[in-house]
Amino acid sequence: MNLARQDWQGAGASLDAQGWGLLRGLLDAKNCAQLRALYDKEVFRSTVVMARHGFGKGEYKYFAYPLPEPVAALRASLYIQLAPVAGRWATMRGEDLHYPASHAGYLKRCHQAGQRPTPLLLKYGPGDYNCLHQDLYGEHVFPLQVAILLAEPGEDFTGGEFVMTEQRPRAQSRASVVPLRQGDGVAFAVHRRPVRGTRGTHAVHHRHGVSALVTGERYTLGVIFHDAQ
Repeated sequence: MNLARQDWQGAGASLDAQGWGLLRGLLDAKNCAQLRALYDKEVFRSTVVMARHGFGKGEYKYFAYPLPEPVAALRASLYIQLAPVAGRWATMRGEDLHYPASHAGYLKRCHQAGQRPTPLLLKYGPGDYNCLHQDLYGEHVFPLQVAILLAEPGEDFTGGEFVMTEQRPRAQSRASVVPLRQGDGVAFAVHRRPVRGTRGTHAVHHRHGVSALVTGERYTLGVIFHDAQ
């Protein structure tokens, strides 16, 4: 993992400005291959075939507890960096929410509410895509998440861009295509971010998805910090 070299201040500013921030080179090629190899292991609690639910095409698997060590380490370390942004957003919205300094502390809330693990591994083939959506699962929702691309665009697959949309008050939606390479991560708003305007703070709503693959296979690690209900 390459968390220490990340520009977390810059990522936080980007999250504030547009709802997402790039985390370049979080994982090297070896780490990516190790995580891709987990897809065929007995480390998951469930598999979702997206077409069955109208989510798109392709499939993903939710990890079971205990999480594989690399996934658990990433989740805990990324949370530490993103919790201050989550806390700042709560203050801007006037919400009385406190995010513990450690991810273990936050998970206690989820487990007390009966929520289950949500980190997932996604796999796409030719023609597969993920509809625009929000990952809202239970009573406790951490407002940020991270997706890490485990395959190399142009070599392992073509197409399959990560897409974010922003619904602004009294304005048309805006779309962004996030330029990810293998090992890059993108931190992004789960469903909304606060924005200060001339009339005070308002909420801008976000959705994310993946455009259709043309060729190859695309793997992504999804790091969701709240657990599911």
